[in-house]
Amino acid sequence: MKFRTIALPAAVVLVLGTSTAAATPTWSPRPQEVKPFLPAGNSNPAIADGVALGKQVATYTASGLGPAAANPAAPADAPERYVDLPGGTLPPGVTVTEAQALNVLKRIKANLAAAGLELADVVSMRAYLEKPPGAEAADFAGWNRAYRQFFANTDLATGQAVPVPLGTASPAPPMEANPARPARVTIEIANLPVAGWLVEVEVVAAYKH
Repeated sequence: MKFRTIALPAAVVLVLGTSTAAATPTWSPRPQEVKPFLPAGNSNPAIADGVALGKQVATYTASGLGPAAANPAAPADAPERYVDLPGGTLPPGVTVTEAQALNVLKRIKANLAAAGLELADVVSMRAYLEKPPGAEAADFAGWNRAYRQFFANTDLATGQAVPVPLGTASPAPPMEANPARPARVTIEIANLPVAGWLVEVEVVAAYKH
């Protein structure tokens, strides 16, 4: 009886070898580690590319929060009703979305404090924006200015707070210095659940200790 030896193409072996290697994880967080992945070469990025949580890290998920009705002089369903500034007056260049976002972020700070957490513990954020009456699109720029007042406003190289603008004013110290760079998404939607709201935000925070 004769046996025939069949040579397999070398390419088949190489493909299998590559697939197996790619499926092998090279890193995972330590059980109690919270590790943000930040853009390279940027000492003050606004958000993280992602945040890894170790399997022993407990988290807290806040429900979506909108702004409090802080300006009773405005109509009940008007965006200005939710401006939390003295007299309901917007400083130069501050948009209604920006003012509402400041209101929301203050409420998030209080929500976290009730759960034993701080803004610095936030690891993930989803922001929902509705366009102001008469506008063609949501005010992403106003939201981002407000966000920088409470998040991602310290230089990662020096640890020092970075001046940020409020409206069209010159940059000044942030309302709350905070090194946290959460993973974040911002979405424009057609309608928020309360008439007059332009901003709603939900966060996830990690208990790091």
